[in-house]
Amino acid sequence: MGKGCGGTGRWGFAEWGVRFPRRVLVVAGVLCVLFGCAASGLADRLSVGGLAASGTPSERAEAWAARYGAGSPELVLVVRPVAPRNALGDPAVRVAGRRLTERLAAERGVAGVRSYWTADADGAHGPRGTDLARGLDVDLDRGRAAGLRSTDGRAALVLVDLDGSETGTARTAERLVPRYAGERGPFAIRATGPAWSLAQSTVQARTDLLRAELIAAPLTFVILALAFRSLVAALLPVLVGGVAAVGALAVLWALTAVTDVSVFAVNLIGALGFGLAVDYALFIVARFREEQARGRTAQEAALAGVATAGRTVAVSAGTVTAALAALLVFPFSFLRSMAYAGMVVVVLAALTAVFVLPAVLVRWGSRVTALDPLGRFRWAPAPTIGGDSPLWGTIARAVTRRPVCWGAACMVVLAALVLPFAHGRPGLADERILPAGAESHATADLVRSEWGTSAEGTLTAVLPRVDPEADRAALDAYGRRLSGLAGVRGEATVTVPATGRYAGGRRVGREGAYPSETGGGAHAPRLGGGAAGRMVRGTVVTLTLRSDPQSERAAALVHAVRRLPAPGGALHLAGWAAQVVDARAALANRLPLALGLIAAGTMAVVFLFTRSVLIPLKVLAVAALSLTAALGGLVFVFQDGHLRSLLGDFTVTGTIDMTIPLLLFSVAFGLSVDYELFLLSRIQEHYRATGDNTAAIVHGISRTGRLFTAAALAVAVAMGALASSGVLLLKELGVGLALAVVVDATVVRGVLVPSVMRLAGRANWWAPGRGRRAARRANVEPHADATRTQ
Repeated sequence: MGKGCGGTGRWGFAEWGVRFPRRVLVVAGVLCVLFGCAASGLADRLSVGGLAASGTPSERAEAWAARYGAGSPELVLVVRPVAPRNALGDPAVRVAGRRLTERLAAERGVAGVRSYWTADADGAHGPRGTDLARGLDVDLDRGRAAGLRSTDGRAALVLVDLDGSETGTARTAERLVPRYAGERGPFAIRATGPAWSLAQSTVQARTDLLRAELIAAPLTFVILALAFRSLVAALLPVLVGGVAAVGALAVLWALTAVTDVSVFAVNLIGALGFGLAVDYALFIVARFREEQARGRTAQEAALAGVATAGRTVAVSAGTVTAALAALLVFPFSFLRSMAYAGMVVVVLAALTAVFVLPAVLVRWGSRVTALDPLGRFRWAPAPTIGGDSPLWGTIARAVTRRPVCWGAACMVVLAALVLPFAHGRPGLADERILPAGAESHATADLVRSEWGTSAEGTLTAVLPRVDPEADRAALDAYGRRLSGLAGVRGEATVTVPATGRYAGGRRVGREGAYPSETGGGAHAPRLGGGAAGRMVRGTVVTLTLRSDPQSERAAALVHAVRRLPAPGGALHLAGWAAQVVDARAALANRLPLALGLIAAGTMAVVFLFTRSVLIPLKVLAVAALSLTAALGGLVFVFQDGHLRSLLGDFTVTGTIDMTIPLLLFSVAFGLSVDYELFLLSRIQEHYRATGDNTAAIVHGISRTGRLFTAAALAVAVAMGALASSGVLLLKELGVGLALAVVVDATVVRGVLVPSVMRLAGRANWWAPGRGRRAARRANVEPHADATRTQ
């Protein structure tokens, strides 16, 4: 345990797990119990939603629309009379519909209700008076004008505005829908809307997490047992991943007191924590067994493993954490909470691997190699997991002999994978992230088919400086100009409550017409809350879209509306299509900063690790290329709809949720650099000992090839288990990460990297100033330096 084994120097603190294994294991056990107790109450503190950008003009416009009773409803009920002969206007059905609306309006957490039978301006109740029948007739006229009746006249909508945040509205919907959906009196009722979609997504995600663990755990254990040639050693990544996951859940519990944490963060912790645990345990245990094979004691071998592979684990964790931290610059609370979860589990996985794992290795000693599952069938001793791989050695020698041909062939393969990414279209998640059979998804499809528009198919333009009575002429002219715009004409119907409906530059409906069911609106807007009933100046104009709110046509419509001068000079445009446009703009604005942070952090870490100028640039280029290939595969599968039969049925929306490529890139980039650092450490160690660049490349590939194969398979299984999820976001994330890891650990790491390094030759290791002096010192003491660098 002297200097040559890394027993002194800046890694002295990491010796605690080796020198005091019993104490470290006791402390780790106590912390796990405490963490488990803290994490037990996490589920009720997690948030849902956060998939749309915050701080955008459309978000502020939603607040304006809510003031005028024109906000998008969080819950939508489709109501159909049970008896086939009953019509929506029958007296008994009218009374029942009105009572249903009033019951909903009286529920806790409900801000207001609009329905076919009570479609008045403030949205909560229809006209009151002694002549109920006459009042109902007025309501039915309004309900028809508001578009709350289906085209076949057999179903009606009840729009429910809910109080609170996305999490609060989802929980309210989770409470209300079971009480109102199904056959209730004369009605058969179905539910959809953002709040109910979020509620169902939350339940689905929790179910999928359990299923993913049940799928991934046994398969990964089999892979590790075969890779380690030991059932005992295969338990070590489970230990590292379990400790890291429990600790990360406890930290998230604390974070929920100061910020929103997405329910999907738990899924990421399980997949990423276990995936990194496999990587870190594989490399440290491989080095431990390699040192034991040289005749060292368990304590000496564990110390050498910490000083070499442990150092690389720490650097890798720093790189992955930095890549995830770049997600914090984007205005998506979903991404921020995923970044928090990812950073926490990465740090805890590294700490567990560096401190707790060596303590276990010291206590178990030679028993780490016990219980080879195929031992009785072997004719000769099996090679160690960290030993030379004949297959990967042969591949490395072939690549270094003809680097140009192999590199070009690899580039062709990656280019084919990248190609679909060129037509990728970012979008936002809606109810279609759920399986087609989920109630919110199926009911939303019903609304599209029977009302001719989606539940999000309306844009609401708030004109706060316009008086609906005094400025009727200006509103009429605005409606005509708006409906005649190139981006609007043929794509939407414009409704101005004070004057009428417009299409193609002319008025097509009577005055006093009401807007579409999805946008609300008010002829005489009112303030809610304590100011209820007080009249406010201003009005709303609604545009009912015929195209998909996430289509390019809808985006063109949003831009056209915003460019047109509005009466009064002020316009606030709300609606799902506007949110999509603003989210894309926010993404484009913040993306250069995020990429710059990732590039700067990675180059700094890799430079300090290798003392090379060229290698950090190569790491960035290769990682970006391989990850873009993974994103291309994501577009090919989920946006274009290929391979649905292999991945389970999902709805093809023609877009990829814009948060998933960002999250995928950050996580996969960290894992890519993770593999790169382990490979470079082996290559650099041999190069410093021999000065032969080509031999060092072959040595590094042959020594790490078997490790990379096992790690990639285990991580791909852990991540790919998310592909079984019924939530499209998790399915996309799981498939993308599994594809990225497999491509990176095989094609990129086994072919592209050695070909590029072979062509670069000695330039790989060039460094100015202090870097050259460090290299000279390394050449003077190659053995000592090599033991400090795995």
